[in-house]
Amino acid sequence: MTHGISRRAFLGGVAGAALGGAASPGWARAPETSLRPVARSDDFRKRIQPPAEALIERAALDGEVGFAVARLHSGEVLETHSPDVSLPPASVAKALTAGYALDVLGPAHHFVTRVIATGPVKDGVVQGDLVLAGGGDPTLDTDALAGLAAAVSAAGVTGLTGGLKVWGGALPSLIGIDASQPDHVGYNPSVSGLNLNYNRVHFEWRKAGSDYTVTMQARSAAHRPDVRVARMDLIDRSLPVYTYEDKLGRDNWTVARGALGDGGARWLPIKKPEAYAGEVFQTLLAAQGIKTGKPEIAAGLPGGDELARHESPPLRVILRDMLKWSTNLTAEVVGLAASVARSGAVPASLQASAAEMNAWAQEKLGVGGLALVDHSGLGDQSRVSAMQMMGCLRGLRMKMGIKPLLKDMPLRDSRYQVIENAPLKVRAKTGTLNFVSGLAGFVDLPDGTELVFAIFAADMPRRDALTKAQRERPEGGRSWNSRAKILQQGLIGRWGVLYESDPV
Repeated sequence: MTHGISRRAFLGGVAGAALGGAASPGWARAPETSLRPVARSDDFRKRIQPPAEALIERAALDGEVGFAVARLHSGEVLETHSPDVSLPPASVAKALTAGYALDVLGPAHHFVTRVIATGPVKDGVVQGDLVLAGGGDPTLDTDALAGLAAAVSAAGVTGLTGGLKVWGGALPSLIGIDASQPDHVGYNPSVSGLNLNYNRVHFEWRKAGSDYTVTMQARSAAHRPDVRVARMDLIDRSLPVYTYEDKLGRDNWTVARGALGDGGARWLPIKKPEAYAGEVFQTLLAAQGIKTGKPEIAAGLPGGDELARHESPPLRVILRDMLKWSTNLTAEVVGLAASVARSGAVPASLQASAAEMNAWAQEKLGVGGLALVDHSGLGDQSRVSAMQMMGCLRGLRMKMGIKPLLKDMPLRDSRYQVIENAPLKVRAKTGTLNFVSGLAGFVDLPDGTELVFAIFAADMPRRDALTKAQRERPEGGRSWNSRAKILQQGLIGRWGVLYESDPV
């Protein structure tokens, strides 16, 4: 729902309605507490703005809140609250990852997936192995694999003397991004140099009499092949809803029959991405009349002739979509790929790759002391202060043009409904974990002033008290997050009033 509001009414009341690290070198520091700037006696709009501390108190988030806001071009810090307290950035970290990838890989970078024949093709038969070689593409889907299979057939291949091999060694093979997450959440997939469908499998169930029909598919827009590398069994129990076991080289899932209702579907994470991609490619080759044995994982990249290739969209497009949809796999893959290009070696872990990105931020943006442990922000061990993130974003805006890649964020009122035609324009990245919320980006004021800001809030004792099973939908989590978002809107509305030039 949207509703209109005049510019004067908005500027006069949005912040009030919402009541229901080290700085970069050369930055002027604001007071450690957020003091209301002295306003002219006749400037009613500014005089009625509540102090930031009142907004924070009304939000009742417990834990800690930190924010910093500055003028973009001059770097003048306007207002802060606990700006040097390091908190988990959640998905706000993806904005930094985007800048890292843009700088190291370049906006026109493409990820390439290839099909290689290790021997010559004679009378349609490959004299050796057929290799599906991943290049780290985070966007590869079943439709793209079908295109590769069709290209192999178009090259005249009808069979092979060897086997079907898959290789994903361009990036480290990691079972999940964050080990503290529940096994079944699709936003915590495995990571590899060969990724398919964001390393998720589509689990669907339909009521059939007194039982259910179940499918596990590598579903995309035009194809939905069944898979065997992931299997689902229905069990008569109440809880837990899902269990996972790595058994016989497969992802073995069970689900509580009583939780299924009449039918539904969800994406489950794949723990064996290379085997998953290989099995789907085998099925798609068979549809082209090319029979192969069970795919095997190659320890190293085999040599040979390229028969087919698939190129991803350019990196700038991938990053725009990553920031819009906040896809964790994409963030980890582009961050890892940048670390490979920057260091010349495949990182041993996400932590090692994130350390490379932290060092890059010090070198290129002049912001030291970052302590990120991954590229997506999913791991709650990452730490960054509001002042550090604001400094990073200012550097990314001035040097790399990050702002157009960020999502337009509508201004909202105290009921969290969109304010139509709001005079403030915000481009930012959100970040959400259980009892962790962040927002960082840029605000364009009506007079042309541009602000850069970062807001973080976290109740870590409450988050740390959650069991692994509680982390998908914890009690009180939604309410806490809603209050954090209302606080963010209130602060932005306040800044829009206080820091614009006096209207003519």
